[in-house]
Amino acid sequence: MKITKFTLLIVALFIVHFVKGQDYSFRDTTLPMEDRVTDLISRLTLEEKVYQMLNDAPAIERLGIPSYNWWNECLHGIGRTEYKVTVFPQAIGLAATWDPVLLQLVSSAISDEGRAIYNDASSKGNYTIYHGLTYWTPNINIFRDPRWGRGQETYGEDPYLTGVMGKSFVRGLQGDDNKYLKAAACAKHYAVHSGPENNRHTFNTFVTPYDLWDTYLPAFRDLIVDAKVAGVMCAYNAFGGQPCCGNDLLMQQILRNTWGFDGYVTSDCGAIDDFYRHHKTHPDSKFAAADAVFHGTDIDCGEQAYRGLIEAVKMGLISEDQIDISLKRLFTIRFRLGLFDSVEDVKYSQIPLSVLESQEHKKIALDITRKSIVLLKNEKNFLPLDKGLKKVAVIGPNADNEESVLGNYNGFPSEISTPFKAIKKKLKNAEVIYQKGIDFVMPSVDSKKEISDLVQLLKKMDVVIFVGGISPQLEGEEMPVDVPGFTGGDRTSIKLPQIQTDLMQALHEADIPTVFVMMTGSAIATEWESEHVPAILNAWYGGQDSGTAIADVLFGDYNPSGKLPVTFYAKDSDLPPFGSYEMKNRTYRYFDGQVLYPFGYGLSYTSFEYSPIQMPQRIKAGEEVEVTVSVKNTGKRDGDEVVQLYMSYPEAKEVKPLYALKGFVRISLKAGESQNVVFKLNPREIALTNAEGILKIETGKRKLYIGASSPAKTTAEQLPLVQKEFEIIGNEYIVQ
Repeated sequence: MKITKFTLLIVALFIVHFVKGQDYSFRDTTLPMEDRVTDLISRLTLEEKVYQMLNDAPAIERLGIPSYNWWNECLHGIGRTEYKVTVFPQAIGLAATWDPVLLQLVSSAISDEGRAIYNDASSKGNYTIYHGLTYWTPNINIFRDPRWGRGQETYGEDPYLTGVMGKSFVRGLQGDDNKYLKAAACAKHYAVHSGPENNRHTFNTFVTPYDLWDTYLPAFRDLIVDAKVAGVMCAYNAFGGQPCCGNDLLMQQILRNTWGFDGYVTSDCGAIDDFYRHHKTHPDSKFAAADAVFHGTDIDCGEQAYRGLIEAVKMGLISEDQIDISLKRLFTIRFRLGLFDSVEDVKYSQIPLSVLESQEHKKIALDITRKSIVLLKNEKNFLPLDKGLKKVAVIGPNADNEESVLGNYNGFPSEISTPFKAIKKKLKNAEVIYQKGIDFVMPSVDSKKEISDLVQLLKKMDVVIFVGGISPQLEGEEMPVDVPGFTGGDRTSIKLPQIQTDLMQALHEADIPTVFVMMTGSAIATEWESEHVPAILNAWYGGQDSGTAIADVLFGDYNPSGKLPVTFYAKDSDLPPFGSYEMKNRTYRYFDGQVLYPFGYGLSYTSFEYSPIQMPQRIKAGEEVEVTVSVKNTGKRDGDEVVQLYMSYPEAKEVKPLYALKGFVRISLKAGESQNVVFKLNPREIALTNAEGILKIETGKRKLYIGASSPAKTTAEQLPLVQKEFEIIGNEYIVQ
């Protein structure tokens, strides 16, 4: 038979068709996803299976399967790529909005941009790190100690607030399609993990069942059971003598059995190597890898550990069937992301690059940045400032600092608004000058003279806006900075660096009107400033529109409405030892002293009044209860209020919080307008965790507090708060 060029072409096309696996069952979109996953796994060798359990999973060319890197970040915008993206406020700032509805819009915008990047990158054969669709976000660890540098990545110190905000982020990120995920979220770091950074690979925590279930696990349960998060990242540290990624209680009893989690688990990066390198609980990588997989850790983000799995199977340390269980979870996620289906089959695969930094996303970014800003002090209505001012100085280490507003785990936008640039743009008819003046922490040789000279210059100004605080370059993951107050990414002191106080004291002594704008990822102790500076704003690391939002608040174009997601303590001596995970004397729920600014606190340019609480005097254990309060804007400006509901347990005999957040809602009220706010408290929200970690409702009295902040003791301006006592009757009720 004569072989023609046409015959060769037909043969070549057939080979390509065969190699790409177009005739394999796992390519058949009409089959159930579970059958497709099973078919694919059945075609893999042991070696291929094991290498698919690395975060940088290689291609399987004989089946036409490209490589895939599981590691990607989108903490507050798509992180660490070469694409220009929308950057929203750091997570702690997102939490300060107390606005889960807007947060879901933010995360939906983030996943749109992530999909667009993946679609473009994969079309060019780029499957490298930070280009995939599995995002290791959100960080829902409890910010139990303000010295932890990575607390900025969390939603604050409260389990309830963290759970509500975390669920919104996951739902927006993962989308609403019944078959496909837009992106895959990942709840981290599971569990009992919040510093110190310098020994995170080695420390071993012991907490009571009460603290475990009352503080450290509720947000994980909310994301896993309620929001159906796709992934979980297990932490570096050990808990109860076992590494978290190989922990009987955390990984098997709670995560897989009690909560029924069927998604994938990845180790934190290097955590499996820590089993034998740091924790010394396993002799080598083979034993460590086998134990981690046995406990349900499906991906090794690391260096060597899972490469030992092949030998571990041959040695009988783990079976290939156990490997297949992990493979099923991993490939299920990849199939749910549509990575094995055509562009036409997956609607998310058609999202174009034009969504990056779209006008809609920029509008959302500005909106949530404005809502994140917390007005801490406003003596004699010093703010808002008059736009008719003629001479304004914007000074300080964060006044024109583009790095600080971006936080950590960040992406890079095309434009960044700093406070100086935004204020100068807003005050077109004023003289607006910029002087950095001082650094964050370190005084120079001539600091006293430099401050004196600066004060002389500033005496001519109508107002000085000092933009200080700290920066992500001082706090955060593995920051190699050791300066007074900071070490290895954590803080050794929560006090505002002394050089900044020195400058503000000099401005005060010279009688120069001053506003203090703080950028921070954590609580800062500002005892002197809170007493002497007339106006203080906390602006976090506000993202690309940080400057615009700050200027809008300062000059009254936006009425501030942010609320603190963490307690602002007065001094270092208020804090227990950093390394202790016991919750006694920590966070607003257990700290019984006086604080500068309590959890939930934030002022407005208007005022609000609360009516008495309406609810039954007695309710039966296990029943839902409806609670109503009327809120009126009694001021002259329109404004938002975050109505917060707390509960205390005056008759409970066991360990208990002083009070605990059980509900909140953000409302907008025009001047003079009233609105009824209704809370529906279900049994889970009414219950109290007992010493054994069981959630139950006992008979007896409860007390509700509804208002504009937690009922903590504080030296700050008291915000409206109403109280109501009620009684639970009947038999005790166990909440499942």
